[in-house]
Formats: sequence, structure tokens, C-alpha cells
Amino acid sequence: MNRISHWIDGKVVAGTSGRSGAVWNPATGEQQATVDFASVEEVDAVVATAKAAFPGWRATNLSRRAEVMFQMRELIAANRKEIASLLSAEHGKVLSDALGEVARGLENVEFACGIPNLLKGGYSEQASSGVDVYSIKQPLGVVAGITPFNFPAMVPMWMFANAIACGNTFVLKPSEKDPSASMFLAELLKQAGLPDGVFNIVHGDKVAVDRLLDHPDIQAISFVGSTPIAKYIYETGTRNGKRVQALGGAKNHMLVLPDADLDMAADAAVSAAYGSAGERCMAISVVLAVDSVADALVERIQARVPDIKVGPASEPDNEMGPLITGEHRDKVAGYIGGAAEEGATVVIDGRDGVPEAGFFLKPSLIDHVKPGMKCYDDEIFGPVLSVTRVASYDEGLALINANQFGNGTAIFTRDGGAARQFEFDVQVGMVGVNVPIPVPVSYYSFGGWKASLFGDQHMYGPEGVNFYTRTKVVTKRWPDPRSSTVDLGFPQNR
Repeated sequence: MNRISHWIDGKVVAGTSGRSGAVWNPATGEQQATVDFASVEEVDAVVATAKAAFPGWRATNLSRRAEVMFQMRELIAANRKEIASLLSAEHGKVLSDALGEVARGLENVEFACGIPNLLKGGYSEQASSGVDVYSIKQPLGVVAGITPFNFPAMVPMWMFANAIACGNTFVLKPSEKDPSASMFLAELLKQAGLPDGVFNIVHGDKVAVDRLLDHPDIQAISFVGSTPIAKYIYETGTRNGKRVQALGGAKNHMLVLPDADLDMAADAAVSAAYGSAGERCMAISVVLAVDSVADALVERIQARVPDIKVGPASEPDNEMGPLITGEHRDKVAGYIGGAAEEGATVVIDGRDGVPEAGFFLKPSLIDHVKPGMKCYDDEIFGPVLSVTRVASYDEGLALINANQFGNGTAIFTRDGGAARQFEFDVQVGMVGVNVPIPVPVSYYSFGGWKASLFGDQHMYGPEGVNFYTRTKVVTKRWPDPRSSTVDLGFPQNR
């Protein structure tokens, strides 16, 4: 059976802890590999490697760092199908979805190619007589990323591209459920000319995570995952003096007003709810349908769901694959039965007619869902779409703003005034207007509000550069020796 080990100092290094985890094929339900789990001592060795590589990489000029990113961009583009096949094999997502993940991750590498411009500081000449002041951005040192199972290629690229381009060295702890894509990216970084030790991978579980959070040489932690773990990462990391950005869960609402194009809204709801089997933090979980169009909208969504082809990624016509594990599949399925018990209407039950092998669940549609029901309150993270009926725009907005999460939201309307008011009023970090999944392009930044984000900086883009650097301000004077005198007073600008 295939064994997946760590990546340290530019090469694969077998684990020595004696502990490992199973990597499953979600489409068949069979184990296909084992992944080494690191001990505290192994994490320490990885961090020591990254720390030793930092002085040389930090001193590397910006043109050279940009060149590595340009080379990495070309290598990812050339190998996108191989990366996508690894995603399909271990995560289960169909090939088209996997290729989309690679493309969105690649955008962040492209953004990092502009690092010479992104690291420019400010300059003020003659701030005082003969005195100039300027600011510079410098790297932090060794930084770490802890990434989720649902985007095992894209989310690491959200982190390491900017971190490395800014001059840091990086330790990645990918999800133990689908670790192979990160190992392939490590090989590509080496081919791109990245010096050994600048990018490292340590696999593991809570032991590895806790050591990264505790280690005194880790300066910053980036995390994407569930809200309880994000909160733990943030509190533990900051208590240990680290800079932390921890992105948590979501419950994304899509408000459909009476003037919306209902066919367009139905297409969007189906696409955003069931793509990637609903295992994404930007999936639409709840459609808020204004009463006057709710029946018509539900009918349109219901008509579209049976056309979704569910099955393994090995069959190219399939549009939705399995869930990541059998345990998670069963948890998601439990929400469907629970919704009926709480008084909601299960319009389409995704538990029916699923393939016998693998961790499959078909799309589910639940109507008449209300706050207080578990299927409304919890982040399900699966192919379950709830419909909540509201009397008006104001009631829909109030529900969105009352939710504990504030990751993404969308409004569907033809009314520009209503859309603009929604942008102004809604308490959510990423907003779509007739766009169901408003994931920002790479030159903006990704992140929500409330329980969807712990920390002050969002992921990737300009805020990502800020997160991986600290600002130094230099005040400089080259005085005329003839005018130099002793002055014990406080420095003056006038």
C-alpha cells in the first residue's frame, strides 16, 4: 500500500513516530494509502530546517523570488491535469471541479509573481529639515499553514505563494485525509528553483497541530477549517505570541426577491449548493425566498436536481462525487431525517438510490426550514439545500445578520437600489449580487466576519501580503558635519 511521508529540506522523509492514518478512496470506500503522523520531535526537526533556510531566502532578491513564482506558475499550468487527478482520487470531486480548484489556486501564484511591486513601501522626502522617512515590508520568519480536506491544492496555494514570495519560509500541515496534492506541489516548487528548506510539509493530527501552535520559532499561523477548531487555533496561537488568521465555518444565505429572474436564481442555487458535494465554505446552504415567489422557486430547483449526475470521478459525465469519508456522509445524512422530524418538508431525499460502494449522498432539498432547526442552525457541509420562506427583504436581511456566521451571501434581484442597500446593510464579509459564490479574485482578499473569521487579516491578496510581513519605518538624515550640534530636546518636525 502506498505510504505518504513528510517533505523536509527538499526531499521525502519517512516518518519515525510509528503512527499513521488511512487515506481512503471516497468513490469506492477502500483504503488506498497510509500517511505518516509526525511526533513532536519530527515537527521540531521540520521547523529547525525552515529556520535554517530563512536567512538565505530572506536575503534573496525580489527578482529571484518573483522568478521562482513565475516558474511555479508555469509548472502548475503544465501539470494541472495530474494535480486534478490526485484531488479526484483522494477527495472524490469530479475532474471538472478539481480542475476548477487548480485554476483558482493558480491565480494566487500569479498574484505572488508581482511581489516586487507588492512589497513597495512609502517614502516621504524632507519630512523635517534634511530628514527623509520611509517604510519597508520585511518577512516574519518561519510561518505555518494548516489546511482543510475540501481544497487540498487551492488553500495551500492561498497561503504559501504569498508567504514564500514575501521572504518567509513555510511549514504546511495539510489535511491527513487527502495529502498527496500538497506533496506534488512541493516537488513542483523544487523544480521551480525554490531552495531546499524554504517549503516543508509535516503530516499529522492534533499532535502536529499543537506543536506548531506552541513552537517558539513559528511566527505566524494560517488556518482554514471549522469554527470550533478555528477558534482553538486562534486562541492558542495568539496566547503563544503568534500572528494568526483562522477562517472558520459558514452558513451562506441567498436572498431571492420577487423581481428576480427565477430560472437564473434556481440555476445558481443548484450550482452553489451541490457543487463539490456541498463540501465548501462558500456553498449556498439556505435560500431565503420571499413568499410570493417561494413556490415557483422551489419547483424550479426541484426540477433541476434529478438531472445532476452523481458518481465517481472516473466517469467523465458525472457532475458530483462522493463525500470525503463514510463518517461524514452519515453525519450529513442525519440532518435530512432530523429535518423531517422537526417539521420541515423533505422535497428531495438524497439518501435514496445512492451507489452501494463509496461515500455517496445525492443532492437533498428541504423546504419550510426555520431558524432553530438543526438543518438551519448548523453548518452541514454536504449536498443539502434548505429553503426558508420570508415575508420581505427586511425579514430576509434580519435572518442573515442574526446568523452566527458571516462568510458569504448573495442577493438575486433586478433592482439596483435593493442590491446596493443589501451591500450596505448585510453583515457578511463577501457579498454576491446575482453571483451565488462570491469568492474574490486573487488581487482582493478572502474572508468573512463574525464566527467565520478569527484574526484581523483576511486570506491571500493584499491582506495576505500584509499578514506575512511587518512594517519597519526608517527615519534618515545625512547631516552637514558643519551644522551638527548636541540637542537634548525631543525631535521636532518643524
